[in-house]
Order: sequence, then structure tokens, then C-alpha cells
Amino acid sequence: MATECASTAISRMASLLGVSASGYYRHLKSTRAIELGTQRQRREELAVRISSIHKDSHGVYGSPRITAELRARGEFVTEKTVAKIMAERGLAGISPRTFSPPTTIVDPHPTFPPDLVNRIFDQGRIDAVWTSDITYLTCGGEDMYLCVIKDEHSKRALGWAVADHMRADLVTDAVDMAARTRRGRTKGIIMHSDRGSQYTSTLMTKACGKYGLLRSMGRTGVCWDNAGAESLWSTFKHEHYYRHSYVYKSELVAAVDNWFNYYNTRRRHSTIGMLSPIDYEMSLTADLQAA
Repeated sequence: MATECASTAISRMASLLGVSASGYYRHLKSTRAIELGTQRQRREELAVRISSIHKDSHGVYGSPRITAELRARGEFVTEKTVAKIMAERGLAGISPRTFSPPTTIVDPHPTFPPDLVNRIFDQGRIDAVWTSDITYLTCGGEDMYLCVIKDEHSKRALGWAVADHMRADLVTDAVDMAARTRRGRTKGIIMHSDRGSQYTSTLMTKACGKYGLLRSMGRTGVCWDNAGAESLWSTFKHEHYYRHSYVYKSELVAAVDNWFNYYNTRRRHSTIGMLSPIDYEMSLTADLQAA
């Protein structure tokens, strides 16, 4: 009857079928009530999943990343629906703002290597360009510094170091960790940075020579020449550091380790298909094996 109601009156069909029109309408009403109840239940279950993912991301994920996470779990949902449910629940992600750390101290008598990147940080494959920078942190009222080495294709943080100084060994410690992460396969990789004295130091020059890294530097005071590293600071600081405080150095070091492990293994990146950096690198390996 529902199928034919556009061309035939309900009363006539009811008469021909020997049923009452009122009975048909009662059935239709109950069916719609069941459908609405199912939809409400489905929406409530989806809202619970969205809230859980938002909590697991430490309140960082917005609708695009939550949608990607739901789809990865086999949930068929649109970003618009996720955004609407988040708004209803008062949930919101964090949008990093630009950040320019005042940590670059230029050596007055340096020899600068050429800029081998020219702002083309992602050159289409992993281990083509690594970037590095130092940022300022505080812990219990004392100054602390963080240096990170990042692969500009996969966005993976390969090495990092935290210390209460900005000497060159802060950088070389991070380089050593990055080299261990890549199991020593580092020859020919561009190591790009700003012109800070740590990067122009003899110690850094020797470290790059040891691992076969090609030194590269942007211009002094031009943040766009090291934008890859700058974007990582924006993410780290707005998604984690500004939301916590630390009293002990060991506590800060542990928090940095935990966050970068989360960043590498779980945080989804829009520029690499909403995958985490390590998942993305694994997908590249799977593609090569399949080929």
C-alpha cells in the first residue's frame, strides 16, 4: 500500500485487500516510530564514540580527524554529521596558531652551507629532507630547550633531545637519535635548519659528516625558510605544552617523550591521508612490496 499510494487511494486499496484504512495508518505510524527510535539510538552511539575519540586525543581532534578515525574503525559517517554532534556536545578541536620561537643565536663568524631545500620541504619521499629547530620551554621556573629532527615527507619526529642549555650537543643528541631511528641509513639526506650557532658549530659539522648528512640552511630571521620545523612547534605547543605545567625536569622529559611517541604512532595528519607518520611510512613499505 505504501508503494502504490501515489497512484491509488488508500481507502480503495484497503477495501480491495479487506483491511481497514485506520489499521494501515496505525501500522505506518508505529513503523515510523521504530525508525526514529533506531536513528536516535544510532546517533547516541555515534556521539559516545565521538566523545571517546575526542578524549583519547586529549581534546585536540576536530571533526576532520575524528571522522577519519571513525572511518578507520569501519564507521560510515560524514564529517558534517560529526561536526554537528560535536557542536551539540560542546566538543571542539584545537587549531594551532603560528609560532615563532626566539631561540636562534647566530654565530658572528660562521660559514653557512647553501640552502638545498628552497622551501620545498616535502620532496616526495622519506629521508629526502630532515628539518631541525630548537624551541624554548620552562620547568619549575627554569629555562629548558627542546630540539627535534623531523622527516618532512612522513612528518615523523625521528629524534629529539631536552636539556637546560642550548649548546651544540643538544642538537647532536637529537641527530644521533634520528640516525638510530633510521638504523644508520642516512647518507645523502639533506639536514636543513636555521643559522643558529648550534647548527654552524664544529660539533654539528662533524655529526653530519659522520652520518653522511648534507647540511643546508635558510636565511637568518626568515621563518618560512624553516617552516617545516616551525609547524611542528605550533602543533606541540598548542596541542600539549600550553595545556600542562611541569615542576621537575624528569617530568618534562617524560612528557616530551610520551607526546612525540603519541604524535608518531597515533596522531592523524591531514597532509598524509589522515594517517599517523609511522602508519604512513608502513603504507609506503607495503606499496613497494606489492609492486
